[in-house]
Amino acid sequence: MKSRHLMMISIGGTIGTGLFLGSGQTLNQAGPAGAILAYLVGGFIMYMVLLCLAELAVAMPVSGSFQSYASQFISPGAGFTTGWLYWINWAVCIAADFTAAGIIMHHWFPQVDTWIWCGIFAIALALLNMISVKAYGETEFWFASIKVAAIVTFIIAGAGLLFGFTGHEGAIGLSNFETGSGIFPNGFSAVFLTMIAVVYSFQGAELVGIAAGECKEPGKNVPRVIRGITLRIVIFYILAMMVLAGTIPWREAGVLESPFAQVFGRIGIPIAQEMMSFVVLTSALSAGNSALYACSRLLWSMSQEGMAPRFFGKLNGNGVPFNGVLATLVLACLSLLTSEYAAGTVYLWLMSSTGLTGCLIWVIIAWCQINFRRKFLQTGGSLKQLAFRTPFYPAVPMLAIGLNLVVIVSLYFDESQRIVLYTGIPLLAVIYAYYELFLKNKAVKSPAVPVKQEY
Repeated sequence: MKSRHLMMISIGGTIGTGLFLGSGQTLNQAGPAGAILAYLVGGFIMYMVLLCLAELAVAMPVSGSFQSYASQFISPGAGFTTGWLYWINWAVCIAADFTAAGIIMHHWFPQVDTWIWCGIFAIALALLNMISVKAYGETEFWFASIKVAAIVTFIIAGAGLLFGFTGHEGAIGLSNFETGSGIFPNGFSAVFLTMIAVVYSFQGAELVGIAAGECKEPGKNVPRVIRGITLRIVIFYILAMMVLAGTIPWREAGVLESPFAQVFGRIGIPIAQEMMSFVVLTSALSAGNSALYACSRLLWSMSQEGMAPRFFGKLNGNGVPFNGVLATLVLACLSLLTSEYAAGTVYLWLMSSTGLTGCLIWVIIAWCQINFRRKFLQTGGSLKQLAFRTPFYPAVPMLAIGLNLVVIVSLYFDESQRIVLYTGIPLLAVIYAYYELFLKNKAVKSPAVPVKQEY
């Protein structure tokens, strides 16, 4: 893949329904200034994690990415737990993406059942992933481009509403930033409690680490892509939130199905709702496409280390781990069945159990970078040999770990999210215990730390 593919894979994996549909709830809970502050902090956490990932991915560009790094620089058990938890998380998310896309298509074509659309999308994405990595990268490039175009259009159109250039309401100005209850109308604790949703909305950017194993010139492209996606994602999110906060009263934002569609409708676009439905459709398919790619590469990587069945390591004629693609779709389809027949039990339990995964993966990435740098220097390496170095080491990775742990702890203080801790932590323990009891003596020893020459 080329750098533009890497860029859009990360942007596409990050920008999704969390921004288009969930941003209104964040605005409602934290208030205008609080929502903007929350997204600024979330973007800062993401940037620190990506700086850590860049050093690892440039030194060791492998398709398993942080799962392989966890096995080598923390412990094989940590790598096993990281890989399987991440795989389960993304496979279940694929099911949710198929459901969202299917519901939109059913709205447009009511004579066709939602599950049929889910099946069509599953087959389409499977074929795209099995053809070649280039076909996947090219598809994701265009999927993500649609989302980026929608956000840019929204920012420009919303700014027009604020200053009176569009719509028939006259200039709104900054009146909606006046809450009548101070800068944080629901208290600063409300901002703190929204952080888990905000950080979730930034997750997916770490997919660049998995894709780095199939990238041309990773030493040059990966750091450039990471800098680029961080700037773009943060600008998109912050500007979008500023427009939302300025155009929609914060008390009304939480009850809107799509705040983006509401803003477009106020400008006078008659098909605003349908336009946003199309954007959400492509967002869901884009996220499913990226998740399917990541899951299949994780299974392939773990099979090489004895942490997954060996048949996941088989490649088709195009070099794609097709068994990993099929296994991921099987779990996704099983999750779809539970969403139909046990929506209040099994499916919600699965989603809650894997809710911690994003923050935990970010902690693992920063932890691996600390241990990698230490081991690299202990084995005779020189900092000059690293094509990319995480700045301000070890402050950056330690701060990344600390802030992610704070976000995880915030779950305990939100009664509606506390179930995530109660189910997610036992799931982690079960996966780790399985490795220790049944696979510890069968795993393949990780290779020595490579010493990369300066590019």
